[in-house]
Amino acid sequence: MFSDLRDQVAVVTGGARGLGLQMATALAGQGCHIALLDLLEEQASTSAAQLAGDHGVRAVGIGCDVTDPDSVTAAIAAVVEQLDSPQILINAAGIAMHKDSTEVAPDEWRKVIDIDLNGVFFSSQAFARQVLLAGDKATIVNVASMSAFAVNIPQRQASYNAAKAGVEQLTRSLAVEWIGNGIRVNAISPGYFRSDMTKQFIEQNPEMGEFWVSRIPAGRMGEPEDLDGVVLFLASDASRYVVGECIVVDGGYTIV
Repeated sequence: MFSDLRDQVAVVTGGARGLGLQMATALAGQGCHIALLDLLEEQASTSAAQLAGDHGVRAVGIGCDVTDPDSVTAAIAAVVEQLDSPQILINAAGIAMHKDSTEVAPDEWRKVIDIDLNGVFFSSQAFARQVLLAGDKATIVNVASMSAFAVNIPQRQASYNAAKAGVEQLTRSLAVEWIGNGIRVNAISPGYFRSDMTKQFIEQNPEMGEFWVSRIPAGRMGEPEDLDGVVLFLASDASRYVVGECIVVDGGYTIV
């Protein structure tokens, strides 16, 4: 369906599991070679081996701390060495913290901002430097959130909301700055999805999961594969004139 993606090299941060792995799986299904960057290096390697076996592509797992520019630069260099210069970056690494703002410690605030916002910038920066060095064209897809513009309740997550709002504006800023160099930057803003992180949370707080679903017009939370189509669209030439957009995928949650 997206034949231009075949044999491209895609880097996915936070790709060892969850939504990152699902997006990597969608890209592998189109013939992309995959680099999974994650703090969970062993899990990333296991997931990469599974992708390679299932889809007949080359895939590697690489240890990476997206909050550390040197770690990200080294990881991109490893991608080039093991696969080739990449053309696609999916920034999926992220965490959330649910806590009353009066109780949030400075280190807790900084950790969320560091991973969810700074990590997107450092990864995009290292990727773009390699793309420019290779003289290639490329696309970046950032994973933002509907929380960038909607204050979800009843959970308290000011740090997450602020970080994701930053990702949306960073997406626009980099899109304008880099489109002239052949690098398109866009974002996806998911709503409530049954990711590994979310499933673990609602298992401990089932009443909150029920409350969320009650407010979603589609009547259910998103499944990870519900992001496949939009990820492939934004990564491919099918979206070649889409620049700096943040596409909301939330089952209608934010329109009511």
